[in-house]
Amino acid sequence: MFRHSSKLQYPVKVDTPDPQFAMMLQQAIGGIEGEIRVAMQYFFQAMGARGDDRIRDLLMSTATEELSHIEMLGHAVALNLEGAPLSYQEESAKDPVINAILGGMNPRHLLSSGLSAMPVNANGVPFDMSHVYATGNIAADMMCNVAAEAGGRVLASRLYNWTDDHGMKDFLAFLIARDTYHQQQWLAVIEELGGMEAQLPIPNTTPDDHEAKEHSYYYLNTLLDKQAPEGRWGRGPSLDGKSEYSVRNEPEPQGQEPSLGKAREGSRVQKGQL
Repeated sequence: MFRHSSKLQYPVKVDTPDPQFAMMLQQAIGGIEGEIRVAMQYFFQAMGARGDDRIRDLLMSTATEELSHIEMLGHAVALNLEGAPLSYQEESAKDPVINAILGGMNPRHLLSSGLSAMPVNANGVPFDMSHVYATGNIAADMMCNVAAEAGGRVLASRLYNWTDDHGMKDFLAFLIARDTYHQQQWLAVIEELGGMEAQLPIPNTTPDDHEAKEHSYYYLNTLLDKQAPEGRWGRGPSLDGKSEYSVRNEPEPQGQEPSLGKAREGSRVQKGQL
């Protein structure tokens, strides 16, 4: 069950409407870094969360907050479209060059949505759920969530730099702050589970005899003209505490040369393949 307040989570104001910025804001709604993605990701993770019910509740609550962000962004898009041209004649009257190709706005904001937000990205491509990750593995899902919030914070920070509108900057500062917390929220779940060392490798329930351990802890350098880049990934104890990292330079292939042989009769290839 969901309940809705008529008031937004945070004030959304636009001092000077900007149809081009409305198009940019669409990325925060329907882009792969956007709020539809994280809302759906957390919902499906919550519905598949087994074990600690606190984590299910955390996911469900945060998913609902992300719906609030979609609502705020949708309002921001509509406010930025206030006064946008409704006809070719109206726009062309402003500038003989059609105001730099109709002012840079997304024409679908007029043609498809009547000057309001849509479930699409900045290029007008609908969000198709292909970037919703819900594995049923809590540690894997938390890592996906940290990455999602990091991408969202990068996007919100870039949008903040794009606009000079005080109202939009204030609103985006709020979204940046929530992304700051949500990144740490998901990392805190991993800490609650015993920390990263206890969770690695993911899944940590895979039997040891299902893994070729001799290949689990070396960096494979495939650069032909350079030695391996030096760093923590190539030396010292592994992050899971089970081994030591090493580096393999100039690795020799261990597999066979692939050859599929002749094609089957009836597969309708050319005669030379039979």
